[in-house]
Amino acid sequence: MKLMVVGCGRVGAELALSLQGDHQVAVVDVRAEAFDRLGPDFVGRTIQGDGLDREALLRAGIETADGLAAVTASDNVNAIVARIAQSIFGVERVVARLYNPRREPVYRKLNIQTISSSSWGAHRIEELLTQPELRRPTSAGRWIWQSKE
Repeated sequence: MKLMVVGCGRVGAELALSLQGDHQVAVVDVRAEAFDRLGPDFVGRTIQGDGLDREALLRAGIETADGLAAVTASDNVNAIVARIAQSIFGVERVVARLYNPRREPVYRKLNIQTISSSSWGAHRIEELLTQPELRRPTSAGRWIWQSKE
């Protein structure tokens, strides 16, 4: 699959590194130094430019992208990039990072699939605190269910 990641902060870099083995990955970020997070072994493409800029998106290959993740530090930018990908370029799989979970109804009306790390994290912490069958996570985001056998 041809996948795009718009935003190369901690989440964007981790996502790009995770995807690169099985997919063609292009990462867009306005700051060139953000690509340092990817390390020297990153095999995808890096495109310095604004995710709201048509030319930057075209250089990244949005016209043939199978999926796009909008994971900048701005909910507004993520929403707009996601809508551009869906509506203008017809990207099939689009996911936007959502910092403020109270904005989720707006994203839903725009038909944008979201991931809210604050909501997700709060729910996972609640599970660990209230469900004794859970063990400690082996790493952030990976959970082990302990059998009662």
